[in-house]
Amino acid sequence: MEKIQVNIKDVLSMVSLNAIESLSDEAKDALRKLQDGTGAGNDFLGWVKLPGETDKALLDDINAAAATLREVCDVVVCIGIGGSYLGAKAVISALGNSLGLTKPGCPEVLFAGHNIGEDYLYDLQQYLQGKRFGIIVISKSGTTTEPAIAFRLLKEQLEAQVGRAEAGKRIVAITDAKRGALRSLATTEGYKTFVIADNVGGRFSVLSPVGLLPIAVAGYDINALVDGARFMEKATLSGTDSAAFTYAITRNALYRAGKKIEILVNYNPRLHFVSEWWKQLYGESEGKDHLGIFPASVDNSTDLHSMGQWIQDGERSIFETVISVDKVNHTVVIPSDADNLDGLNYLAGKRVDQVNKMAELGTRIAHVDGGVPNLQIILPEVNEEYLGQLIYFFEVACGISGYILGVNPFNQPGVEAYKRNMFALLEKPGYEEETAAIKSRL
Repeated sequence: MEKIQVNIKDVLSMVSLNAIESLSDEAKDALRKLQDGTGAGNDFLGWVKLPGETDKALLDDINAAAATLREVCDVVVCIGIGGSYLGAKAVISALGNSLGLTKPGCPEVLFAGHNIGEDYLYDLQQYLQGKRFGIIVISKSGTTTEPAIAFRLLKEQLEAQVGRAEAGKRIVAITDAKRGALRSLATTEGYKTFVIADNVGGRFSVLSPVGLLPIAVAGYDINALVDGARFMEKATLSGTDSAAFTYAITRNALYRAGKKIEILVNYNPRLHFVSEWWKQLYGESEGKDHLGIFPASVDNSTDLHSMGQWIQDGERSIFETVISVDKVNHTVVIPSDADNLDGLNYLAGKRVDQVNKMAELGTRIAHVDGGVPNLQIILPEVNEEYLGQLIYFFEVACGISGYILGVNPFNQPGVEAYKRNMFALLEKPGYEEETAAIKSRL
């Protein structure tokens, strides 16, 4: 298996190699903290060695549960929010049909519980009418507002359509091992369950049952996904691969040089939700104590016709990280046309991917010339093994980067602020003082 590579040559004109290498000792110290659990947030480091510790028995159990759902369902709704859905969505979208079509012989995997959109839930319930559907519900507590609302609605609908006993066979709960509302319900109803480990936070959970079960239901090879992550884990933690180090220290050197916004760029539409997952991973991990690089993303060449102007000529507070895919899965050749009215005959005989790669290279050159540093992450191809590598690469680089920045990368205290206000406004029991205080401001 090849390794993901990181290329920083298009950064060096704007930040020196010495400035980047000066962070190497901090990066080594950060990795040591991840390995021995001596850094901030060390009670959430279960993801660090998760690929290597994931045994065949667990993967077999997940694959068996996925096979059961595939047999009885045409649609499976995955209920979760944040890392409880984004990782699975990213991998399924990256491996799937570019038009979102279901893999032959596998259920359609839809998502709910990641918003509180009434029209979204109405449309989803209407779509599920008369369909054979099942549910994967993901929540440590079972009381997180967005997924809890979606699960209550869809559980009621499923039970109405097939009966309580049959519904119990079509619901899989991924939750805490011993406690919480969802664990209690799953025990009472006899749902198949998988455990969310206490030491694995949501945004680092894609390589656990949280991400693996929906991915397996969609028909993709979770064994190969974990193998790829295991390969990157071994290379990174042993110190034989420097890709995560290079990425982490380069982005921090750029941050210290005044580049406050990182734009993750892809030229393969299938990677859109990889960017969405990445934004949560880095935004929630680093954005605290009034510090942190702001994570943004674009899909090129599409966004060159919208955000391209700002990136080329806007404020120079940004840098780009470009995911380059060496090999695409299919071949499409541009034909010749006798009339050549569109003037494209100079491209006749070329593959579409050749044109796309020249668009990527031309854009990188233009943006560097325009004062935008460019890192390049080179992905050999988009398959399960390399996506597993990429996931672990970004996760470990995030931990290293957060410690270099000087924050706890594994908590999210700011996320609770909106919840307190929402509960107070909805007059949830136990929030009477907050309700009074917030109403006095309205």
